[in-house]
Amino acid sequence: MKKYLAEMIGTFVLVLMGCGSAIFAGIGLGTTGYGVSTLGVAMAFGLAVVAMAYTIGGVSGCHINPAITLGVWANGRMSGKEALNYMVFQVIGGLIASAVLYVLVHTGNEAGVEAVFNSTTTTGANSFMEGNLVPAFIAEAVFTFIFVLVVLGATDEKQGAGAFAGLAIGLCLVLVHIACIPITGTSVNPARSIAPAIFSCIEGNCVPMQQLWLFIVAPCLGALCSSGVWNAIKGK
Repeated sequence: MKKYLAEMIGTFVLVLMGCGSAIFAGIGLGTTGYGVSTLGVAMAFGLAVVAMAYTIGGVSGCHINPAITLGVWANGRMSGKEALNYMVFQVIGGLIASAVLYVLVHTGNEAGVEAVFNSTTTTGANSFMEGNLVPAFIAEAVFTFIFVLVVLGATDEKQGAGAFAGLAIGLCLVLVHIACIPITGTSVNPARSIAPAIFSCIEGNCVPMQQLWLFIVAPCLGALCSSGVWNAIKGK
């Protein structure tokens, strides 16, 4: 149970920090200077992973991402039952984080709430522009493939990066976000996409919910491919 709670907490932190930075990124731009750029959002996601890797890595391995868990399972490093439980608690962690962000967005003074709603997003939900389904699917699959491949390589018992694994994985996620944010907002993590899509629909924008299938299927496909490629590279 400790592993599952660790995954829930880790995913909570990832979604809270990453999506939170995206939600509040535009606030203050040109006035108070509080806003952050695409690089800032990318760093928020990556640094959240680094922080959690060195916090819960020794407990659960710090997957905090169903795609990573799927890749680890496909690589034969964990059982199907354990993988399923990981995924469930990861989604729960994302839901809790999105609930906290929802409260932050919808409470406070009138000017503050208006500022949030004038920003790019109020939930951090992933979506893609109409007509861009193919590039969005390719981007999510390919970037997840790269990300999970780095995870599998960095955490390999014999050929991994050891104590530097968390840093390598976090920096890789920063790179992935820098490249992918303009296309889909970057998911490469179904647990990161599910909760924001739900809360976006609660607010009246159900486009992210309608497109959610892509942010589940594409990352899972990329993760499975990365497992096969890592086995080939290792000569397994």
